[in-house]
Amino acid sequence: MAMLNPYLEYQKTQNHAVLSADQGKLALMLYDGATKFTRRAIFSIDNKRIEDAHNYILKTQDIVHYLAGTLNRDNEISENLASIYGYISRRLMDANIGKDKDILQEVLNLTTELKDTWAEAYRATKKTR
Repeated sequence: MAMLNPYLEYQKTQNHAVLSADQGKLALMLYDGATKFTRRAIFSIDNKRIEDAHNYILKTQDIVHYLAGTLNRDNEISENLASIYGYISRRLMDANIGKDKDILQEVLNLTTELKDTWAEAYRATKKTR
């Protein structure tokens, strides 16, 4: 019997979770990723791991760009979110240039607030179904 690679099994499980998630759950997963990578960028700066910080900031930017690209621009809420995502993206660029933890903390606060708001809205829609 072949030995299973635990990492590959975990990856397979995570990929299945993403592929089977509804849009609301997927958005929550993306916000979780953005907050996680921002925290890791802050940690990396604290530990003088500049290349790691750079890579984590880029991962956060990728998530923010993806979220912005999925917006339906036909309503006011989406326009407001587009503005917030644009601001976060600019702040991430600033943080990456200067490896600035204060800016990353600001981004973390914003993405955490967005995640919490989205989670609350997601739970509310689940209750009404």
